[in-house]
Amino acid sequence: MSATLGNVGDLQTFLNAENYTNDFRPVELKEYVKIKESIYEVDPREETCFSFSRLLGFKYSSGMQKMDPDHIIALATEVIPQQSCLIFCATKKNCENLAGMICKYLNKVFLKHKEAEKATLLGELKSSGNGSLCPVLKKTVPFGLAYHHSGLTSDERKLVEEAYSSGVLCLLTCTSTLAAGINLPARRVILRSPYVATEFLKRSQYKQMVGRAGRAGIDAMGESILILQDKDINMAKKLLSAPMEKCYSNLLHDGGRGLFSLVLSFIGLKITTTVEQVRDFMKGTLLSVQEAQVSPERSLWDLTVESIDTLKQKSLIEVSADVNNQSILQITRLGRATFKGSIDLSYCDLLYRDLSKGLEGLLLNSFLHLVYLVTPYDMVNQCKPDWMIYFRQFTNLSAAEQKMATAVGVPESFVARKAAGQSVRKSVDIVVVNRLYLALVLYSLLKETNLWNVSDRFQLTRGFVQTLLSSASAFGSSVLHFTEELEEFWAYKALLSELTRRLTYCVQAELIPLMEVAGVMEHRAKQLYNAGYKTLAHLANADPQILVQTIENLFKRQANQIIASAKMLIKEKAEALQEEVDDLLMLPSDIPSL
Repeated sequence: MSATLGNVGDLQTFLNAENYTNDFRPVELKEYVKIKESIYEVDPREETCFSFSRLLGFKYSSGMQKMDPDHIIALATEVIPQQSCLIFCATKKNCENLAGMICKYLNKVFLKHKEAEKATLLGELKSSGNGSLCPVLKKTVPFGLAYHHSGLTSDERKLVEEAYSSGVLCLLTCTSTLAAGINLPARRVILRSPYVATEFLKRSQYKQMVGRAGRAGIDAMGESILILQDKDINMAKKLLSAPMEKCYSNLLHDGGRGLFSLVLSFIGLKITTTVEQVRDFMKGTLLSVQEAQVSPERSLWDLTVESIDTLKQKSLIEVSADVNNQSILQITRLGRATFKGSIDLSYCDLLYRDLSKGLEGLLLNSFLHLVYLVTPYDMVNQCKPDWMIYFRQFTNLSAAEQKMATAVGVPESFVARKAAGQSVRKSVDIVVVNRLYLALVLYSLLKETNLWNVSDRFQLTRGFVQTLLSSASAFGSSVLHFTEELEEFWAYKALLSELTRRLTYCVQAELIPLMEVAGVMEHRAKQLYNAGYKTLAHLANADPQILVQTIENLFKRQANQIIASAKMLIKEKAEALQEEVDDLLMLPSDIPSL
């Protein structure tokens, strides 16, 4: 279990588990703070929490001091390039700016360290972006530096992580998301400030970050340095001596949506059919263990009854009587659709309304209307429209598409007034407005399939656009399952099947079959298609030697993997078709006879 947990006892009870505790750490971790030019070792047993360790011995020019008042360069160059360093920053923009700033003052010797490997990395980053390369990475990678945050695409993040793990990159500037779930240790971890965005660090966040320090089998020790300003010293002392935060059940979070979903699943799976049975199952949850702490005013029984009443009000379940006149809980058609589609209960009635309204005037001469219907509700608040960009994209729509936008609740006059900075008298649902904006991003992606161009056009990070695309693909699949359970939405079945497929791969239609092959991304699919490998059959029957000679940057191992994957896919498709043939030719067992 993680070291960043304060109440293991609750989990032990919940899981009915044994608890074995050990403080052993394979690599010793030394924690420090830096105040002005002094480094102090963290010692919570000391009255002041800190004990003086050393002074920084790096000579700064006045210009350099102005650019780097926190002495990041001094701290980093004590370990890089021979050893690795992670620098945690409060925001994504800080990561990029800091990586660029450090490079300005690094010795040119850094350019020679693993020069060939860094050139290869830049080539791979450019390939992953279909010929586009981030200008910040172009500048920092030759020095062995890069940034890592959610604004990068998943391909870029993977390449940066692999290069850092293999020592090609010696320093990453990153956000707190790298601390959890990614195994990228460093000799030295620097926390540029005790903040994540504008929030002061929590004890568990701090522990996750400093826990990256120390590489087992490489270093005898790891060290972390938290940079403090005078105003943050007292808060930092509390942080460094505070107990670990506790882990609580999430079922009541956000209005109890987790609890509603769990109860609906119980009933939908026919695990429970009565209120008492639901309550008995609830006794096996972490919420039951923490009932007194998490819900002091309402008992588990009260919460169970309330959740069942809410599900009834939403028409997701109903109560009927069995032969013994006992009350039985049953799932409704809408409840089954919500459950089968894994639709968040906060949005199921809104989704039903949107789909019903969509049927009244479904625009089918473009994908825009369907894309709008599968634009995820939960991403609407993550992006505020740039009104000038919104207006520009709106005016590029066809007359039919503009009419559809007006029908869902976004008239051109509203967007025009917002772009002009004028006040809007008419009340418009801002959720619908923002959702259509995201739909326009997705629609642009489907039309031209170039993530870099679209992110630039809408002034959004590549990572956000990619996340939006994968979320829309997943939500599209959920909506498809939702509509399959409701007869009135029969028309959506074929339409959403094709759209979900398009969103999943987001490439030109002719490349989709090649994208199904393991190890083939968009850039590789284009290379294969242009080299004459246009179908699965072409790939399954390819000669690996010819593939390697024909396709740039393709190694023998990758070629063999591509061919094996294509063969397996063809075999699976053939077996599925054979099963269909066998079913058609099978003699029915109940055929009438004399």
